[in-house]
Amino acid sequence: MRWRTGRRSSNVEDRRGSRMRRGMSRPGIKLGGGAIVLAFIAALLLGQDPSQIIGMIGGGQEAPPQQRPQTNAPSDEVADFVSVVLADTEDTWGSLFSSGGARYQAPKLVLYSDMVQSACGMNSAAAGPFYCPGDYQVYLDLSFLRELQRLGASGDFSVAYVIAHEIGHHVQNLTGTSQQVRNLQQQVSRTDANALSVLTELQADCYAGVWAHHAHSQRNILEQGDVEEGLRAAAAVGDDRLQRMSGRGVHPESFTHGTSQQRMQWFHTGLETGDTNACNTFAQLST
Repeated sequence: MRWRTGRRSSNVEDRRGSRMRRGMSRPGIKLGGGAIVLAFIAALLLGQDPSQIIGMIGGGQEAPPQQRPQTNAPSDEVADFVSVVLADTEDTWGSLFSSGGARYQAPKLVLYSDMVQSACGMNSAAAGPFYCPGDYQVYLDLSFLRELQRLGASGDFSVAYVIAHEIGHHVQNLTGTSQQVRNLQQQVSRTDANALSVLTELQADCYAGVWAHHAHSQRNILEQGDVEEGLRAAAAVGDDRLQRMSGRGVHPESFTHGTSQQRMQWFHTGLETGDTNACNTFAQLST
């Protein structure tokens, strides 16, 4: 992926190295969580207990940090890469929103280690990358890269896909989709709430593809093999694959993110079309 000459985002907050402790809990939810119990699988991508999605229950809250968090721009190469990808999503979605007569509100991306405070509560690195609609921020512990590689998803564009997926949740928050889904989930059974979660996650995959389409057409970011890296990353975190890896049977009614095939399909749809209208995963609900 061609990224070194790209613009760096000013919306990265580096909290790595700050020490946190647990406190009282408070309500909130986060988007992008995984459905598998095993912590190492949950940490791979978008990890979260499905009851948090379905029951609208947030994680714990942590007390104020014992030392002031570092908020300077990241200096190591991986974090620098994250900053460039975030900047590219800002440029892409800023342009897409503007063309529709709206203004894109860029999110913050928080780098952390071990534990982090968010409007969705206190979350550990085992939760994996996530987006919190309560504070319009993406949270990322870079240790998840090792877990992503354990699933066979390596390469810089696989990381870019993960970030772009979380930004897809931010887009859903800005457009009101997230709130509509939460409202519906409170009115239906757990199985149906899971199905709504799947549609939400697949749309975020599609939005990640939309970003890649426009970023490449406008800034020529993709190199040979990058698309395959993105598709492998999408396939690596399919619910069916993760359930098999956990040694348990595959239970479609418990899926919250979609199968490997579905995730690849919707990422590819966004990548090929570059059209957000093609990402209407919820269309089946009206048929």
